[in-house]
Amino acid sequence: MSSAAEPAPSVRIRRATPSDAQACGKICYEAFAAINTTHSFPPDFPSADVAAHVLASMFSHPAFFCVVAEADGRVVGSNCLDERNPIAGIGPITVDPSSQNRGAGRLLMQAVMDRAQERSVPGLRLVQAAFHSRSLALYTSLGFEVREPLSCLQGHPQPLTIDGRSVRPAEPRDAGECNQLCERVHGLHRAGELADAIGKTALVVEHNGRITGYATVLGFFGHAVAESNLDLQAMIASTSHLAGPGILVPTRNTELLRWCLERGLRIVQPLTLMSTGRYHEPTSAYLPSISY
Repeated sequence: MSSAAEPAPSVRIRRATPSDAQACGKICYEAFAAINTTHSFPPDFPSADVAAHVLASMFSHPAFFCVVAEADGRVVGSNCLDERNPIAGIGPITVDPSSQNRGAGRLLMQAVMDRAQERSVPGLRLVQAAFHSRSLALYTSLGFEVREPLSCLQGHPQPLTIDGRSVRPAEPRDAGECNQLCERVHGLHRAGELADAIGKTALVVEHNGRITGYATVLGFFGHAVAESNLDLQAMIASTSHLAGPGILVPTRNTELLRWCLERGLRIVQPLTLMSTGRYHEPTSAYLPSISY
């Protein structure tokens, strides 16, 4: 992550292409590993290849606007804007540890923020590592506000059946009801993300014949929305594996956080949800994704 210094003249921003994924994946892995290890936290990605795979999917997705930073003719960082939903999510943003303090991070952020302004996006969100003071300073200087402290939890949830609630894979016919639920909780839908996840990783929970919660995936890159903590608990307890570094639980939801700890999950790292522009305080239980 870059400091807020003025960008060096040799740093330029261009649109990312799928062929950039390998180089950017290596940078992404090394950048997160460097800052996380310094603060005694595990890396967000287990390897450069995994990071490259994630970025390749973003760089080739028509609803993602992704950019790379180049300095002296080589790629030194990247950033993405998830445009699948009314509110756009930013990240992952990374800069080569050997090329920091040249303003690349600020330029990468400004590029996606300019894109959002051009498209009249009403709001932007991101999640940053709470222990990374430099990124907090950069995002704050760019107009972002802290909205919610988060705890990333990982582990193998102990199986449990929540009375009156059943969990099953989401189907295309569920999309409308799930999007309506998201609008009630967040004041907006996340239909683009949900459409990508249905038939793959998405789940729904039903209670009294109604859908009372859904998750695109129970993991770092997925979000969940529910009418109550019981609905989230039912989905979490239905899986034996949390994808990636884990799920992001709003730390102020003490009831859910305590339940997760009692079910054998552990806190991996603290994070912070930040936003600029339109923001609607959630009205019930939810799990954000690493984008928002």
